[in-house]
Amino acid sequence: MSNNSIKVAIQGIPGSNHDIAVRAFFKNQEVEYISCMNFQEVFQAMKAAPDVMGMIAIENTLVGGLLGNYTLLKDYGFKIMGEHKLRIKHQLMALPGQRIEDITEVHSHPMALAQCEAYFHAYPHIRLVESEDTAFSAKKIKEKNKVGVAAIASTLASKLYDLEIIGKDIETNKHNYTRFLAIGRDEHVANVVDSSQIDKSSLVLSLPHEEGSLSKILTILAFYKINLTKIQSLPIVGREWEYLFYIDVMFDDLTRYKQSLDAILPLCRSLTGMGEYKGADVLYETNGGMGSKKI
Repeated sequence: MSNNSIKVAIQGIPGSNHDIAVRAFFKNQEVEYISCMNFQEVFQAMKAAPDVMGMIAIENTLVGGLLGNYTLLKDYGFKIMGEHKLRIKHQLMALPGQRIEDITEVHSHPMALAQCEAYFHAYPHIRLVESEDTAFSAKKIKEKNKVGVAAIASTLASKLYDLEIIGKDIETNKHNYTRFLAIGRDEHVANVVDSSQIDKSSLVLSLPHEEGSLSKILTILAFYKINLTKIQSLPIVGREWEYLFYIDVMFDDLTRYKQSLDAILPLCRSLTGMGEYKGADVLYETNGGMGSKKI
């Protein structure tokens, strides 16, 4: 590894959508991946090694927020350094020379299979088989020279594992986006985040269990011209009918944002900043690499 190299833990292996997000966020840096089977393992890997950062999915436009990852982020105390929003495209790939008529099984993550199910209505001879990861399914085909088996994965996976795309962009919904968070320790934040570019923040707060407590917070944020872009509530274990609120806000003036925090703090039982960072455009794969656009 070079002096410009970093270590990043991801759910999945190289070629996964997490890998695509890492490559886009940490441009021009050599990355050593810590491949994990689930998100709990990502946080454990980061806890075990101070030099390891992470990239986690937090929200998808089809399935909503990944609630477990909100809890993991709060419990482990790592900070958000930035985000990437990726247009998810699914490619059907197999060993070179295979045709879709030759395929009897397609392997992929259950979510990817569900997002492409309509495509296979025209191919009733194909059996859909669930696996732990999209890219891992592609890798196994290459390693075991599996004839008659295809995988649903990314364009990047097809290149990494020398597979041929036999069905392009087969996802049913063309408005499938996932938001990823780059996370790390305070020292990582200092190296990664450009303070002059900060225009977004993620907070977690708890409020008194009384009428109007949330509306008071929202009114104050509006007064300070803070744009609430997301709010997600999760129950507080052991405190019936009380909730934590995870919120994302965007702002044009960092000083005014900090003033808004001072204003709402007395109204909160607890208020924790999970990260201040630069909001992201949407990223998507192209034939030539990566592109971006606003949505």
